[in-house]
Amino acid sequence: MRFLRAHTRRPIKMTVPGPFTMSQQAQNDYYPSEEAAAIDYAVAVNEEIRDLFAAGADIVQIDEPYMQARPDKARQFGLRALNRALAGITGTTAVHICFGYAAIIHQRPSGYSFLPELAGCACSQVSIETAQSTLDCSVLKELDGKKIMVGCLDLNDLTVEAPETIVARIKRALPYVRPEDVILAPIAG
Repeated sequence: MRFLRAHTRRPIKMTVPGPFTMSQQAQNDYYPSEEAAAIDYAVAVNEEIRDLFAAGADIVQIDEPYMQARPDKARQFGLRALNRALAGITGTTAVHICFGYAAIIHQRPSGYSFLPELAGCACSQVSIETAQSTLDCSVLKELDGKKIMVGCLDLNDLTVEAPETIVARIKRALPYVRPEDVILAPIAG
């Protein structure tokens, strides 16, 4: 981060894995529960975020794809772990939630199973996939006060999208998010 900051004046966003997702991917032979592991991961993620901002990051994004994949567990302790990771952080933070890698997971649901809950997250931005043609964007109204990073490209389709296709994807979010709160992104991230 210090090297990059020394070589650019442009905004820099760094991404870190989320504590809930790490608790779902790691083998736990030590902690009494997945929640206990997630909270300790959150402490480490918090320290990493602080170090990244101190080194010059403008935005730090936490990737939490397993909140979508395992919404019941995420409701039990995921948001608590995420907010612990963000405790005391004053820089701009984003949380990325998605359906998984398009090259691997081809069947996508029409909506997020764990998105409205991010209204209770301490982050300032939420990064989502919206390129799927059937994604119900009405849930975005639940995230009032947050900037929404709208992923505009469908990575499951190698065809280059026409500008009209991108515009249509963005417009689907606008009834639910103020235009000034929309951040355009090629993908959710």
